[in-house]
Amino acid sequence: MPVSRPRRFDLIAFDWDGTLFDSTAIITRSIQQAVSDVGGRMPTSEAAAWVIGMALPQALAHAAPDVPREKYTELANRYRYHYLKHQDDISLFDGVLPLLDALKGTGHLLAVATGKSRRGLDHVLQAVQLRGMFDASRTADETAGKPHPLMLHELMAELGVAPERTLMIGDTTHDLEMARAAGCASVGVAYGAHSTEGFAALQPLFVAASVAELHGWMAGNA
Repeated sequence: MPVSRPRRFDLIAFDWDGTLFDSTAIITRSIQQAVSDVGGRMPTSEAAAWVIGMALPQALAHAAPDVPREKYTELANRYRYHYLKHQDDISLFDGVLPLLDALKGTGHLLAVATGKSRRGLDHVLQAVQLRGMFDASRTADETAGKPHPLMLHELMAELGVAPERTLMIGDTTHDLEMARAAGCASVGVAYGAHSTEGFAALQPLFVAASVAELHGWMAGNA
């Protein structure tokens, strides 16, 4: 149904893991297991979760500061091994499909800005039958990783949308920092990888406690 009020944003860019996809726990455990496999000190769950959203090499290096650089390739391979064992156990958060459908119905352009690889994102989009839902996407292996703003700059350029008409939605401070650096507004979600304690300094327009709460805010404000 057409809306009776002006649309505030033309482009809605979503993070993937921890925002649309309920993968935080499996990613965290996979990072911990990978670090242990290569002889590093296993990071705490909080430390492993904090790096979610970064490009994989940067994330693993941060999570395993005691692992020597020559083991980074092995570390990344062990992470992929553990993650791939469980990737088909993961699903979209409840309410994500109605949210995306509603935004499509109001004429918003939709994009994904993720720390996943292109191969990983394409696989999961196929698995959850969302190919074609998004108008564009960027992954960390094809551009600068978060919180660098290049990912959003490229999406806005591709879709012809100005920063002030773009909204970034994510579950980490990396997402909100990226949005601020790109000149975009942001919304945080509180059900993903990061505690919301660091969100306020980055001035998101809203912090949603659930997908349902996010949907309600978007309906009235996006």
